[in-house]
Amino acid sequence: MTKAFHVADPDFGRSPFTGMTRKHYIELAKYLLDRAFTHVDSLDTPINFPIVPGKTYPQPGAPDWRYRSAEFEALERTFTLAGPLIHIDPSTTIRGINLREYYARQFYNAFTPGHPNSIPFPEELPDSNYQFTCEFGGLFKTLLLLPDTLWSQYTEQQKEEMVVSISKWAHHRTTQNNWRIFNICALSFLRKYGYPIDEELLKSHLLWVVSYHSGDGWYLEQTYNYYSISLFIVYTTIWNRAFGDQYYPEIAEIIETSAKKLMESVTAFFARDGYINMWSRSICYRTWVSGAFPVAFMLKEKTTLDAGWARRLCSGSLLQFVTREEFFCNDIPSLGFYGRKEYMVQNYSCAGSPFLMFLPFICLALPEDSPFWTAVENEGEWEKLGNDSKLVLLENPGLMLVNHGKTGTAEIIPGKVYYDDPNYSKMVYNTHFPWEDHNPAGGTSMEYSFRSLDPRDLRGDDVNFYLTGLKIENDAEKNNRYTTSQSMLYNGVRNGVLYRQAIMRKPPNNGVGYIIDLAEITIPGGVIRVDRTRLAFEYELTLGHFGLPHLKGTPAVVRHFESDGRQVMTASIPGRSVALICYKGWDDLQTLVHPDHNAEADESTVIFAHKKRVAKNPAMELMITALLHKTDDSEWTAEELSPIANFRVQEVTATGSALGTELTLRDGTHYAVDFRDIDGHRRC
Repeated sequence: MTKAFHVADPDFGRSPFTGMTRKHYIELAKYLLDRAFTHVDSLDTPINFPIVPGKTYPQPGAPDWRYRSAEFEALERTFTLAGPLIHIDPSTTIRGINLREYYARQFYNAFTPGHPNSIPFPEELPDSNYQFTCEFGGLFKTLLLLPDTLWSQYTEQQKEEMVVSISKWAHHRTTQNNWRIFNICALSFLRKYGYPIDEELLKSHLLWVVSYHSGDGWYLEQTYNYYSISLFIVYTTIWNRAFGDQYYPEIAEIIETSAKKLMESVTAFFARDGYINMWSRSICYRTWVSGAFPVAFMLKEKTTLDAGWARRLCSGSLLQFVTREEFFCNDIPSLGFYGRKEYMVQNYSCAGSPFLMFLPFICLALPEDSPFWTAVENEGEWEKLGNDSKLVLLENPGLMLVNHGKTGTAEIIPGKVYYDDPNYSKMVYNTHFPWEDHNPAGGTSMEYSFRSLDPRDLRGDDVNFYLTGLKIENDAEKNNRYTTSQSMLYNGVRNGVLYRQAIMRKPPNNGVGYIIDLAEITIPGGVIRVDRTRLAFEYELTLGHFGLPHLKGTPAVVRHFESDGRQVMTASIPGRSVALICYKGWDDLQTLVHPDHNAEADESTVIFAHKKRVAKNPAMELMITALLHKTDDSEWTAEELSPIANFRVQEVTATGSALGTELTLRDGTHYAVDFRDIDGHRRC
């Protein structure tokens, strides 16, 4: 029986935390390809993984080109591992198959019209954008970085034959902002090797890409997400060194500057042990953001990033997954996070898509004497955190990053979210408590879940019908289910308090009557929430904590008690526990067992606060809660479950704002929560 990866003969002198050195990266790449090549019989067998049923492509009855696309994606994305291995040793074989010969033959077949495994030309398909473009970007990013791997293996005649397809796709229609990078890589490769291209089109794509730079090293991509790191920084830095510095130095300098800026904060996205956060879409790409670590050592100027810490985080993120057998499905990375989970994936993914997670293996392009390889592993700033929590504010993308020294976890607190999607809209994302899917029955983890009890909604009336005489669609059945915030707005940090707004319903459904104003204070191992409801009509509301998976079918142990006027609920599984402390504004604390919502297990437990307001015109209220977490088996102490020493609610604050509070924490720290002019500070 195949076993998950383990680090053989670890080098705890060079790498005291993971044992991983350069030779172990090579071993891991070979291990992953060895499992993938169980689906390859010979040099002539295209790499083709079993189709995964569900929403991913190709679906039954899909046109032939969708199958060619899935095949091409598997070929290109496994080359993410194969390319670096070929670069190091062109004679590398996997299951008796020479990698260089295999990939050279398969890409030649893909780009040669008439071959059974060739991909179509764009003009043979309806005029649109296709996954082929994405894979061309990935392939030529690798070939720009490692030109010695494949291109030199072709005759001039073979190259001329292949360039027809390459050029057609390089010049074809693209979509959205990050996809332009794919066209840029393909066009630049052609230009670099002397083939004609539309240089004005290349320049246009480049200008479009840099126009999305938002500051703090981040770029806008639908919303702000990992694509900003993996594509806008990793791909483009490779492009800089291979092409941009020479041909487009002004644009390359913009990219270089943003990459340097990103390196100031990138470590804050990772937990002490290197775990990455399950956040944003394309979750099955997992560790692709770790590609930022080797890229730091490809910058023109010496990076400020500590090399030993960079390798420790990079290695830790890979070991987070490859050491788990449940991570594999059909001997390849599953479509999910820790294992296959349908709710986590998008319909643009196929069985081979997860191999993009091995983008960090570009580290094998670094010379053996690079600091990335020679430095001794360390834990960077974690070594001096103790039980404190470090906050990093990225003002422009509206992200607060928290490293909890007490628990070793890293958190992402998003502030600019445009739609209701659990990939983005959670209150917080934690590396060791992966997010759960939304539960329409309420109690969704790390979300405010709202259900209208307005009789007009329950009847399916438009709330404004009797004013206007005009009807809009209002689904009574849908209104009876809990929903999460439709968007999240960032309102800034004042005096140590982070302010955001959760918009629970947007116009034309009277959006200003469905606002929850959020104020949070980070404390060691958790957060104090002082949130203000501005919900205009009858409603029901829940606030969920992190979900706890039922590992090996064992449910969480839940305790519920009252003490000194506050309600407390805790839940524990081996190695992890959470606590929810309610001081004001809630009716009760409850718990639910969720089936098929969690990243790690088929069932999970969520503890949550609950309230119900049935007055026709509910009053504004403050909800004061503490949400804590642990990553050990210690019991909660009375002191831990009493983080607030005292608080005083103010109907009108000294600044003239409605409903605020002054509170003092157990350690004597004083905070004032004041929502003055919060609507005017919106940024999204």
